[in-house]
Amino acid sequence: MTQISQISGVESCNIMCICIRFFHVRRFRFIFKPEISIFPYTFGKIFFFWTLALRLLIMEQTDRLKLRYEIARKTIHLSSISIPVIYCFITREVALLLLVPLFTGFFMVDVLKNFSGPFSTWYHNTFDDMLRTHELENKPYLNGATYITMGALCLVFFFPKIIAVTAFSMVAVSDTFAAIIGKAFGKHRFGQKSMEGSIAFFLFSLAIVAFVPGLNMIIGVVMALTATATEAFFVRLGNFKIDDNLSIPLISASVGMLCYMLFLPEQIPSLSFCR
Repeated sequence: MTQISQISGVESCNIMCICIRFFHVRRFRFIFKPEISIFPYTFGKIFFFWTLALRLLIMEQTDRLKLRYEIARKTIHLSSISIPVIYCFITREVALLLLVPLFTGFFMVDVLKNFSGPFSTWYHNTFDDMLRTHELENKPYLNGATYITMGALCLVFFFPKIIAVTAFSMVAVSDTFAAIIGKAFGKHRFGQKSMEGSIAFFLFSLAIVAFVPGLNMIIGVVMALTATATEAFFVRLGNFKIDDNLSIPLISASVGMLCYMLFLPEQIPSLSFCR
């Protein structure tokens, strides 16, 4: 499994081409045996080899990072829990004053990485081992750090403090442990995720809900379920896949806020304070 998971995207495409050529060679052998019905055989051959090639591509995208690099990447990710912790003790205005330059800094690194040759070379030489497959493609993209600070900025700007702290803590903590547990123990996979990772995400989210002061428990559980579902499946706008560092906090916060507006509107003013 480990050796197969190291196959590159180009090699996987080559395997697919070889499978197709092999199928055509076997098909033409049956031309000289008209008494044999080739339809079931050829259909099964197409299905088998295309499934094999597609699985190799999915495995390459899913398992590219070794566990130690996943842990290193997620340790950095986990450090972002400092954002909601600090936000509990400062005002919204001060939080924005801190987050705007932080987001700008990460965004400028992305700009230089995408459009400056020397900086791009240094960046990839330094961080390639911790980058995912889509981050190695030769096209402009934003880093997870840029998305997560963008998510924090949007949460502070648009949502009450308690909702923002809960939603951001889920992406900082739950997503970290979901990735590590899924990488280490994930056996039941769906797409690029695992059932074990999703269960870990939900359990850690429940722990966050229980810990955040002033949050309604039922609404917190709804936010945890929403965040888990968002993490498990890709969110797209047309052909653009939204990074889960942005989609998890914004979607879970929106659902939580909607629940308060529908069922507990009188408690919304109290959400602006960590008690």
